[in-house]
Amino acid sequence: MGGAYRADQVGSLLRPQEILEARSRGASPAELRPLEDRHILRLLQTQKELGLDVFTDGELRRRNFMSDLMDSVEGFDFREALPRDWKGEGQAPPASVTGVVVSRLRQVRRLTEHEVRFLRQHSPGPFKITLPSANQFPAIAFKKGVTDRVYRDHSELLWDIVPIVRREIEALVAEGVPYVQIDAPRYSYYIDPRWRQYVREQMGMEPEAALDEAIRADNACLDGLRGRGTVLAIHLCRGNNRSQWYAEGGYDPIAEKVFGELQVDRFLLEYDDQRSGGFEPLRFVPADKTVVLGLVSTKRPQRESQETLLRRIEEASRYVPLDRLALSPQCGFASVMEGNLVSEEDQWAKLRLVVDTARRVWG
Repeated sequence: MGGAYRADQVGSLLRPQEILEARSRGASPAELRPLEDRHILRLLQTQKELGLDVFTDGELRRRNFMSDLMDSVEGFDFREALPRDWKGEGQAPPASVTGVVVSRLRQVRRLTEHEVRFLRQHSPGPFKITLPSANQFPAIAFKKGVTDRVYRDHSELLWDIVPIVRREIEALVAEGVPYVQIDAPRYSYYIDPRWRQYVREQMGMEPEAALDEAIRADNACLDGLRGRGTVLAIHLCRGNNRSQWYAEGGYDPIAEKVFGELQVDRFLLEYDDQRSGGFEPLRFVPADKTVVLGLVSTKRPQRESQETLLRRIEEASRYVPLDRLALSPQCGFASVMEGNLVSEEDQWAKLRLVVDTARRVWG
């Protein structure tokens, strides 16, 4: 399972200015809902016209790619956030993506039920629902002197989040959602030497032990759910915030474990520039898993050459057969609601390039 969607996308799309302005003035959920509905319908229609194989609501109802969890769980203080060292060409200040855990977490509602309900009614074809990996939160929401008053360490917080994500995925699979994607940029900590040192010094763990625990945690959210009619995927990137990033390096240090052990059908991998490394790590992808090559950048407005994309797909096919490859942008266009520094015209042009290239390769 997982090979049918050749022209894929990661999930988030640029927020219309009308929604950004409504959020900035503190509009209530009741005020936001009709705006979101109207613009999601427009986005779905455009995706249909472009010919994408799978549809999203652009994550328009979220503040960022993981706010579905934070808005459904009590225990986060959004007045505080851990500093993050963002890099790149973006000239806009990066947006804050999370708060700090200040009390024991308590789930108060489903994460994505409202998103599913609307997409089931209005999507022109198969749709995907995205969820943050449980591994996101200990790394960026555990503050020493604050969180350790209620959770002994990062691991205890992680394993309190796992059941929340697990229940949501179970519900989505039971409801017959066609495609569920976990967004897991935190695996980049084990790629980049600078972040491996952070894991040692700030999280108090050896990187290889932390990587093993991350895989166990994601698998605990997925165990036994493959093969039930829902494509299960995981997206691995190196950070995406206002066209900036925080990690670099190829998949080599994690490939054998991550590709071999994660219980997913499909890997969406970032391969838009040199900091992503080469395709050689793909040799560790098992024969029952698909790789979605994220060759088109959402960070830059410059459009990629289709001939370059075709050449790179051919290069990747030396390690994974063409019938187990697909194509997408390297990340979302708006992992934070403020979005990357590209225009909506750029966004649709890049998605059209994904579709046109996929059709040339796979028909």
